[in-house]
Amino acid sequence: MEFQFSDMVNQFQTGIFAMLNEKKEELIRRGRKIYNLSIGTPDFSPAPHIMKAMQDACGNPENYKYSLRDIPELIEAVQYRYKHRFQVDLEPDEIMSVYGSQEGMAHIGMALCNPGDTILVPNPGYPLFEMNGIMAGAHIEYYKIEEKNGYLPDLEHIPEEILKQAKYMIVSYPLNPVCVCAPDEFYERLIAFAKKNNIIIIHDNAYSDIIFTRKQGRSFLSFEGAKDVGVEFYSLSKSYNLTGARISFVIGNKKIVEKFKILRSQIDYGIFLPVQYAAIAALTGPDDFVEEQRLKYEERNRALCGGLREIGWNIPDSQGTMFVWGRIPEGYASSLDFCMELMERTGLIVTPGSAFGSEGEGYVRMALVIDPDEIKELLEVLKASNMFQK
Repeated sequence: MEFQFSDMVNQFQTGIFAMLNEKKEELIRRGRKIYNLSIGTPDFSPAPHIMKAMQDACGNPENYKYSLRDIPELIEAVQYRYKHRFQVDLEPDEIMSVYGSQEGMAHIGMALCNPGDTILVPNPGYPLFEMNGIMAGAHIEYYKIEEKNGYLPDLEHIPEEILKQAKYMIVSYPLNPVCVCAPDEFYERLIAFAKKNNIIIIHDNAYSDIIFTRKQGRSFLSFEGAKDVGVEFYSLSKSYNLTGARISFVIGNKKIVEKFKILRSQIDYGIFLPVQYAAIAALTGPDDFVEEQRLKYEERNRALCGGLREIGWNIPDSQGTMFVWGRIPEGYASSLDFCMELMERTGLIVTPGSAFGSEGEGYVRMALVIDPDEIKELLEVLKASNMFQK
């Protein structure tokens, strides 16, 4: 039987990541030591009080039924977290949960635009931002974020004809993959820009607890007028190491939250209750381990980037996220070519910048997922490869 699949699914390609994984498996079969800095999964554990909350909730048979809603204690926990952490007051109808930012980001466009409507997505950017538009059937316009502009969008030079058509714009800082933070004045300009052009802002706040330029990051909703123009995704995956317990929140403009709730009610019966109880424990519990974890990421950031510069690869320190980003050495036709040779000669797996959009070509992203001792070992391997000698 011959199957005909949708045009949408036929757009999806395993591409670069499949090639990297195939090469990794080949090296493992040959007995090579692998240093996998391509994956964005934290190597830290959740705090004990969070795991206990999950375990206790899993012991109650009633918690295996459809939850159908966010329990009141969960909404109160988000309110507490945003007030305590970001000094933002929230109403209950400004908050909803989703099965992780991946799921929520993939579906929210369906509530905000019609097929063929225009949306604005960063290039380079997290691949799911593009997927958001594909799932909604939107026309995707890419705004460049370039090193020369500090990886901030040049809002004043987005063409007028695009602005007239755009329904929403996806923004995220600290931004994976380019690892920069946005200054406060950028958010003030962004909100004014959104109001002027009647464009909704979707802000992805995944890494505000993992920044290195100051002690604490901020929320988009911390800025006056933000709730008038958009919503923010707030994930527990990276701050609390709950990547497998899928839960995130969409927070902000109550009209957007209301419409997105209606959409999700057609496809979902609520977050698994033990996950909700784990989230409550995370959001209301002590923050000591979050700061300790940030300091460990910062130590890795300095060790990796400083060590790479010492051997001749000029990688700048990351400003935030659990990644670093930098240019590939001269002499390579593409970032993928460099990554494949790097794997073969050193066992180091990094992600080519082209995986994040055309403007990522010539760069690579590395995850801060090994400790300083292993970083030191890796640096010795890289130095011995002679790939970075000028």
